[in-house]
Amino acid sequence: MGYFLLQRGRTTVIGTIVNTAAILTGSIIGTYVKKGIEDKYQDALYNAMGLSACGLGIHAVVQNMPKSSFPVLFIISLAAGSLAGARLNLVDKFDRMVSRFSKGDLSQGLSTAILLFCIGTLSILGPMESALSGNNTYLFTNATLDFVTSMVLASTYGIGIALSAVVLFFWQGSIYFFSGILSSFLTPQLLTEISLVGGFLIFSSGLSILKIKDCKALNMLPSLFVPVIWFLIKSFF
Repeated sequence: MGYFLLQRGRTTVIGTIVNTAAILTGSIIGTYVKKGIEDKYQDALYNAMGLSACGLGIHAVVQNMPKSSFPVLFIISLAAGSLAGARLNLVDKFDRMVSRFSKGDLSQGLSTAILLFCIGTLSILGPMESALSGNNTYLFTNATLDFVTSMVLASTYGIGIALSAVVLFFWQGSIYFFSGILSSFLTPQLLTEISLVGGFLIFSSGLSILKIKDCKALNMLPSLFVPVIWFLIKSFF
């Protein structure tokens, strides 16, 4: 993947590299800051991160719900995706994998980071713009936001948040690789539905961080694929 991206041209791939580097840098700085923070301030950071995630989730929902062409699709997506995720038991599998590298609540922070970094218009359209027109504006903007977010997350959960940079690189790299095909399929309507469902997932992560309700957001991750399946089926009729 990395070799292919480099072959596509340095002027286009630089956006994804900068975005990835921003998360890594933010994670390192946040981890360094974490070492000097007392427990009571750690709790304050958890609250701040939880509230921020809730706010971002609500913003995505409020922004995209009025633009939705299928008002009940997000309900079907959340229900069907949650059932699929529970059946696959994604949370427990992810927890076991992360526990090999770290103890504590890293899995919760990492799942929140992946949702925040990968599920959004900038992170989806950015690599497409980069590949098709060489425009890295979306990715540079996304990198700035992700730098701040990763710094806060790492100051709360530690250096393990840097693993989300790897996920982001392959996520954006895959979109970059298939940009020619995706450009005709990823319509504004589909992006609206994905962003709407993603907003609910980010909000649920915030509730978990605040210990209000453990929604097991990772088990709800398959919900993001339901709008894609719906639009694929719809395209045949």
